Amino acid sequence: MKTIEATAKAPTGRVSWVLFNPKTYATILFLLLSLPLGIIYFTVAITGLALSIGLTPIFIGIPLFFGVAKLMNGIVNFEQSMIRQILGLPTPPVSYTYNQQSEAGQNWLMRMVRDFDSGLFIRNLLLVLLKFVTGIVFFVIMVTVISLGLGLIALPVVHIILMNEMQLDILENNLFSYFHIDWTYNQQYMLYVGVGLVLFWIALRVVNGLMQIQRRIMYVDEPYQQPPVPVEAQIHAPVQSQYYEYQGSAHSRDDAASL
Repeated sequence: MKTIEATAKAPTGRVSWVLFNPKTYATILFLLLSLPLGIIYFTVAITGLALSIGLTPIFIGIPLFFGVAKLMNGIVNFEQSMIRQILGLPTPPVSYTYNQQSEAGQNWLMRMVRDFDSGLFIRNLLLVLLKFVTGIVFFVIMVTVISLGLGLIALPVVHIILMNEMQLDILENNLFSYFHIDWTYNQQYMLYVGVGLVLFWIALRVVNGLMQIQRRIMYVDEPYQQPPVPVEAQIHAPVQSQYYEYQGSAHSRDDAASL
């Protein structure tokens, strides 16, 4: 009961004080890398599936298909672990399973076939496709909102450099002159920097929101929502089943001997 309550009280992974939190900038780096990684994941998945289907008549496509399924499962687990690491989420509980059959005489293909889950394969394929789409969309949104805030913050410096080096006044025809507001350059600088700081803070909040959306898309919270199975029960259950099977076979031999 205490284990379940501790799992339910796991950190939410939300970033507070976004301007000074290292998680925010780790999230920005993650979203920047999401674009090339999403393209790589998509290319590998589609190419692998296409080759496995095309090479099925010569029996090379069958092990290739199971290899692609295993690779996509590793990709999804890698993305989930990166999100947990960035958001500071605890490591999900590991479920230990006891295999009754010895794997010594089984090759890698038999092990992959035995571990194959069609539902998990379809889910991982959809997650890889969503990673490709969200990688592009989130990259565009993040770059746009951050560039807008940083652009307004850096506007005074850019204006001064252009005025001194090229005698180019980029603030000559702006909203202030359009509405006949006679503000000095210093007053305009203060306004632009203030608005830029507000927009940059909003941009960091948007980045945090995008990370939370990616967290839900990749099923990062799924292990925390499942009650952990006690390890003792998982270990002793196969032993008890073997014991009962041995007792049953012993009784059957005694009955046969009595007859």
